[in-house]
Amino acid sequence: MNQEDKIIIRGLRQNNLKNVSLDVPKGKIVVFTGVSGSGKSSIVFDTIAAESQRQMNETYTAFMRGRLPKYEKPKVDLIDNLSASVIVDQTRLGGNARSTVGTISDLYAALRLLYSRIGMPYAGTASYFSFNDPNGMCKACSGIGKILDLDIERAIDPDKSWNENMLNLPAFRVGNYYWKQYTGAGLFDLDKKYRDYSPRERNLLLYGSAEKGGPRENKRVEGIKNQFQRLCLMKGPEEQTDMTLKRLNQFMEEKVCPDCGGRRLNPKTLSCKVAGYSIDQMCAMEFGELVKVLGTIEDPRAATIVDALTASLNRMIDIGLHYLSMDRESSTLSGGEAQRLKLVRYMGSSLTGMTYIFDEPSTGMHPRDVYRMTELLKKLRDKGNTVLVVEHDKDVISIADEVIDVGPLAGKQGGQILFQGSYESLLLSGTRTGEAMRHLVSVKERPRTPREYLPVRNASIHNLKNVSVDIPLNVLTVVTGVAGSGKSSLIRDVFAKQYSDRVVLVDQSPVTATGRSTPATFLGFFDEIRKVMASENGVDASLFSFNSRGGCPVCGGRGFIVTELVFMDPVTTVCEACDGKRYSDEALSFRYRGKTIVEILEMSAGDAREFFAGNQKICKALDAMIEVGVAYLSLGQPLSTLSGGERQRVKLAKYLDGKGNIYVLDEPTTGLHASDVEKVMKLLDSLVARGNTVIVIEHNLDVMKRADYLIDVGPDGGTSGGEIVFTGTPRQMLEKGNTITAEFLRKSIFPGN
Repeated sequence: MNQEDKIIIRGLRQNNLKNVSLDVPKGKIVVFTGVSGSGKSSIVFDTIAAESQRQMNETYTAFMRGRLPKYEKPKVDLIDNLSASVIVDQTRLGGNARSTVGTISDLYAALRLLYSRIGMPYAGTASYFSFNDPNGMCKACSGIGKILDLDIERAIDPDKSWNENMLNLPAFRVGNYYWKQYTGAGLFDLDKKYRDYSPRERNLLLYGSAEKGGPRENKRVEGIKNQFQRLCLMKGPEEQTDMTLKRLNQFMEEKVCPDCGGRRLNPKTLSCKVAGYSIDQMCAMEFGELVKVLGTIEDPRAATIVDALTASLNRMIDIGLHYLSMDRESSTLSGGEAQRLKLVRYMGSSLTGMTYIFDEPSTGMHPRDVYRMTELLKKLRDKGNTVLVVEHDKDVISIADEVIDVGPLAGKQGGQILFQGSYESLLLSGTRTGEAMRHLVSVKERPRTPREYLPVRNASIHNLKNVSVDIPLNVLTVVTGVAGSGKSSLIRDVFAKQYSDRVVLVDQSPVTATGRSTPATFLGFFDEIRKVMASENGVDASLFSFNSRGGCPVCGGRGFIVTELVFMDPVTTVCEACDGKRYSDEALSFRYRGKTIVEILEMSAGDAREFFAGNQKICKALDAMIEVGVAYLSLGQPLSTLSGGERQRVKLAKYLDGKGNIYVLDEPTTGLHASDVEKVMKLLDSLVARGNTVIVIEHNLDVMKRADYLIDVGPDGGTSGGEIVFTGTPRQMLEKGNTITAEFLRKSIFPGN
């Protein structure tokens, strides 16, 4: 292999990496493996991706660089032969209420063009089919499809009169301006309770007229419903103070727009049709159905547009997103779905010689769909690109041209290259990854038998088809099914809400919005650490909080300085006064057992357990972190930097002491090495042994095999899902199951079949 055919890295010391040197082949699929926290991401994302992006950005003008993301130069002696990189990570797409699958994928732009070309009756250019453009949007909801409305029942106390503050709206309190306006009109008995109002009196209060929509009885009384709509909702939240919005939010409810019925567009636009369908109807179709409809269009003017749309939709279907539709709001997509959407966007690119970098692309995928995704990775490689993948899934690792195994353990005990070679050679190696790949997990032969159940009846939310199922108590239940089948709808949106008083939901959503939160603060033992430091040194505990007296006076305890440049993006630099440590010199002058507060916060949970061995309160929290498998996390690591799987395990650590709880976990093996899945399953089993109920939404076959009870939702995704297709033990599924999941469970037990 020529020097130009590989990325050369020498002396890499980024994060926990121990002076690593390696050559990464180009034009290949290279999979980086190893336990969580071993250093995989430090090589791939913090070094290769960051340096590639940084050097690319340096080719732009100073004006452009000021508006581009800033990438820190990695700690490496030499890195050479980099290509331009495309990063496809698991960050959720987010977006506001106007962001949909159609808009972020550019599919909707192509569809608008189609309607502007051949739609009948003619409605206008492409802008007339955009719900984000005044030409096309519904005027009532401004193209959002929903309106905010006043929930009258919340605003009116039926047992009170005008003189008793009947209306719980600030401006209508006794003696206030609008109270005087309404009560001085002579239309109301001021001592009559609202529950005793006649229909006419109620209409006068709500609409200012004897009948809804009728003429106003008194010019001073507009009607609180009409008034609220005009003053608050029509003006928009940007014209209201925070205090007003906070007060009014309790009376607001989101409703489907009565004018457009949630279709977002105006009547003229909706009247325009192609192949018998309006544009909103095509947007509501699942991709599989939409491809069939587009196939019926024979107008030669639309041939190019239809071909491009069909090609993009087929890529969506190939990667297992056939159940999505263009009108799906992007904020509702999971991290795995978002990543696959990003992947599909690049599949249509004609660029070659690029480096595509993926962060666990199998996340959120059923085993059936993992195969589809790996085929797309191969196509990217075959076009002449380099594909770098950080992954734990065996099916993804097995397609690698080269595997680089990082370890041996996490944090300080990781950061070394243990193996580099083919997948077949990895299986013969003695690394943890090699052993985990070779190991075949068998199904649980003696599952616990449920004695009690909690019923769910006639669930019809999203794609659920009037589902009724009994959820067993005091056992480990795994709810499975292909992506989009309705698993989360059943468990999170129905079961967890129905039994909210008993359910502890442990998902992968961000733990907190503030960048100051850490494992120590979230789990509540940082106060105890500060007390220990204060007691040892005879000072106030506030001196050891960077949010209080102990914070660096220059950066206010943030560790960095933000310089506003007015005409450019703000520049963030490490605080020179504290060197990013957040604390003042005074706080750092005190020690406990030879360590400053900063050195203590830099300790891993495992090391801190030994350091604080005599303190029961601190050790209890640290034991929980160790038990859930995040012993390698430092006490002061910002929670915002954790992966979804790490966030979930930190949350779980907070609830470990509970008894009689129902724990609902959403894909707890995300981001976990195969050897660590075993530890998580032992943890979940221990929760059940303590008298709890554990319900896991999961695609991992090894997790299913260790369950006491399985609930399979399907048979497929989207409109083809939403039914219970199997309930029973793993052994029963293996022997009798006639579902997609059962098929792959059998394949994992008998690989040759």
